Amino acid sequence: MNYHIVTYGCQMNIHESEKIAGILKEKGYGTESPIEEADIIVFNTCCIRENAENHAFGNIGALKQLKREKKNLIIAVGGCMAQEEGKAQILRQKFPFIDLVFGTHNLSELGDLIDRRRARRKAIVSLREERGETEAGIEPVRTSYPGAWVNITYGCNNFCSYCIVPYVRGRERSRKAEDVLREVRSLVAEGFREITLLGQNVNSYNSDGQGGMSFPELLDAVASVEGKFRVRFMTSHPKDFSEELARVMKKHEKICNLLHLPAQSGSNRILNLMNRRYTREKYLSEIAMLRSIIPDCPVTTDLIVGFPTETEEEFEETLSLVKEANFASAFTFVYSPRTGTKAAEMEGQIPEEVSKERIMRLVAQVNENTRNLSATFVGKTTEILCEDYDEKKGLYLGRNEAGRMGYFASERNLIGEFVELKVERANGVSLFGELVEKS
Repeated sequence: MNYHIVTYGCQMNIHESEKIAGILKEKGYGTESPIEEADIIVFNTCCIRENAENHAFGNIGALKQLKREKKNLIIAVGGCMAQEEGKAQILRQKFPFIDLVFGTHNLSELGDLIDRRRARRKAIVSLREERGETEAGIEPVRTSYPGAWVNITYGCNNFCSYCIVPYVRGRERSRKAEDVLREVRSLVAEGFREITLLGQNVNSYNSDGQGGMSFPELLDAVASVEGKFRVRFMTSHPKDFSEELARVMKKHEKICNLLHLPAQSGSNRILNLMNRRYTREKYLSEIAMLRSIIPDCPVTTDLIVGFPTETEEEFEETLSLVKEANFASAFTFVYSPRTGTKAAEMEGQIPEEVSKERIMRLVAQVNENTRNLSATFVGKTTEILCEDYDEKKGLYLGRNEAGRMGYFASERNLIGEFVELKVERANGVSLFGELVEKS
C-alpha cells in the first residue's frame, strides 16, 4: 500500500506532513507515490489565507472520479482548515466522497482513525476542541535532508486580529527542553546539517512553564551540541525579541546570522489594530540593537497590505520601513479576511484593486533590497550547505547562512556537505559561482 500527502502552508505544515507520513508508515503504507497510484491520500490543509483554502477545495474536488474508480481509496483531510469552525461540515457536504476528516488537535490519533475507517467502511469526522496528546512520540519521515525541523512550541497566545492560528491550533504549549535537545542530538548523529527550531513565537518558549528554560537558554544549549551543523529558528515575535537572544546568536558560529522578524506594517495605527503590541519605533530599535551586536545582520520579515482602513499614507509608512530596516527579503501578502477573527468584522475593508496595486509597489521595493544585498556577495567567498541538484540548470544548489541560494557545478554529489562558493554573479536572491577547493 502506498500514500500521497498534499501539503499547504508553511514549514510548520511541511514538518507536520512528515509526521503524517510517519504515522502512515506505521500503518503499513510503504512509500509516497503519485496521487493516481496511492491507496490513501491525505490533505494537510492551511487556512491562514483564502488562496490556500481555495486550492485545497479545488484539489479535493478533482479526486471525485479517482474515488469512483478506486473503491478502496481512502481520502483524508486534516490540518488547520479542517479544524476551523464549520469547515468539516462544509467539506462533508461539498465532497461526500471524503472518508476521514481530522483536526490539528488530534493528529496523534490519525492511525487509530484509519483503522476505524477500514473496519467500518463509513466516513469519520473526528475533531477535538482542545489538543490531545502531543506528537512527541511520532517518528516523522524526514523529507528535507540535509535540513530538519524541530518543533519547540505548538499553538499561539498572541491573537493578532487578522490571524486564525490561535483558534485552529490552540493556546501555546512548549515541549520540554530535554526532549528538544534529545531530538537535535539524534538528528545531528544521523547526519542532518541544519536544524530549524519551529514555533509560532519561539521567543515566548516556556511561557507556560513546561519547557524548563527560556528560548535564549534553549538556543544556547542546542548550539552547544557537538557536531558540524547550522541552527536556524522561526518565527520571532518583535514584542518578545531580546538583547539576550541577540547575544546568544553572536556567541555561536552554528547559529545563522539571519533573523526573521515579522513587522506586518510600518504604521503604528495599523499595528495597534492588528494587536501586534509593539510600535514602529520599538521594532526599529530592536533592529538597531541586533546590528549593534551582529553588524549588518540580515533581517527578513512578513508584511501585509490592505489591512482594513489602511490609508495610502499608512501604506507608504510600510514602504519606508522596508528601506529604513533594510530588509534582506520579505514575504508579502494582501490581507485576507478570516472568519472568526476580529479583523474580518472591521469596517473599512480595502477594495481588491487598491490592495493589488499596493502589493506590486511593495514587492518592487523589497526586490530592490534583495538585489542590493545579493550584490554584496559578488567577488566574495561564502559557505553553502548543498541541499539539492537542479536538473534544469544542471547545477547543485544550497543556501548560505544569510539564506541566499547559491548555484554551482560539481562532478560529484555534494548534497549534505558544506562547500565554499566564490560568487561570480547575483540574480535576485540567487548567487552563482565556482567552488573553492579547501586546503
